[in-house]
Amino acid sequence: MSHILQIDQLRKGFGGVQALDGVDFHIDKGEIVSVIGPNGAGKTSFFNTITGYFSPDSGSIVFNGLNIGGHEPHEITGLGIARTFQNVRLFPNMTVLENVMVAQHSRTSTGIFGTLLNTRGFRKEEAEIEERAKEILSFFGQRLKGYRWDQPAFVLSYANRRRLEIARAMGTQPELLLLDEPTAGMNPRETAEMTELIDRLRTERGITVVVIEHEMRVVREVSDRVVVLDHGVKIAEGTYETVSTNPDVIEAYLGRPAEAGSA
Repeated sequence: MSHILQIDQLRKGFGGVQALDGVDFHIDKGEIVSVIGPNGAGKTSFFNTITGYFSPDSGSIVFNGLNIGGHEPHEITGLGIARTFQNVRLFPNMTVLENVMVAQHSRTSTGIFGTLLNTRGFRKEEAEIEERAKEILSFFGQRLKGYRWDQPAFVLSYANRRRLEIARAMGTQPELLLLDEPTAGMNPRETAEMTELIDRLRTERGITVVVIEHEMRVVREVSDRVVVLDHGVKIAEGTYETVSTNPDVIEAYLGRPAEAGSA
C-alpha cells in the first residue's frame, strides 16, 4: 500500500536550534496516528512544516505522490490537507455558520466577477456552500446546530470553539486532517467527547488523521500508531503499548535517572 503522506529526513532549524532533525514519518489512508513528545520536542514545528507555514531546510514531504515541501499553505489546503492549531484560530465576529462557509471558498469555481456581479451561478454555489456547512455542523450534534448557526464564534464555550475549528477544517474537504492538541484545556467529559469525535472523523467521514496530543488516555484510545519526537528527533514508533514502555520514551518524559554515586 502506498502511503498517503510520506516524509523522509525532514529538517528544519531556527538559528542554532534544530526543531526537526531528520524526521521520517508516514501515514496510510484511514489511519489515525498520534505524534507525542515532551514540550519543545518539535511537534508543532512538524505540523507547521507539513502545512507550509515553514519551509523545510531539507528532506521531502510527499502527499499523494506530490512533493509539497515549500508549497504555500493555501496550495496545501487545496491539495487536501487541513489543520487546527494549538491556540484556537477562528473568525470571532463571524457566525458559526459563516466560519464553516468561508473555509469552503478554497473550493469554489465562480470567481471574483461572479461574486461582484452576484450572478446566478454565484448564488447557486453560495446556497450549496451554506447547505454543506450546515451538514458539517450537524456532525457535532446539538453543540453547533440550530440557533448556534447565527451566533458569533466569540460567544461559544471554549470546547465548542475547538469543535468549530475542526468543523471549519472539515469545510475544506480534507483527505488528511492534522489536529494540534484538540483536547487541550478540556475537562474529562469534554475530552471523552473529543476522543469519540476523532474516531468518528475516520469511521463516518473517511478522513485520515494525525493528532498531536498530551493526554495519554486520548492517545491510547484513538491511535493505530504512535510516533514520539524528542528535540526534533523521532525516538520511537509503534503501538501505544509498545511506545509507552519504551525506555527512551520514559527518559524523554521523566528525565535521565541519576547515575549511581552522583550527589
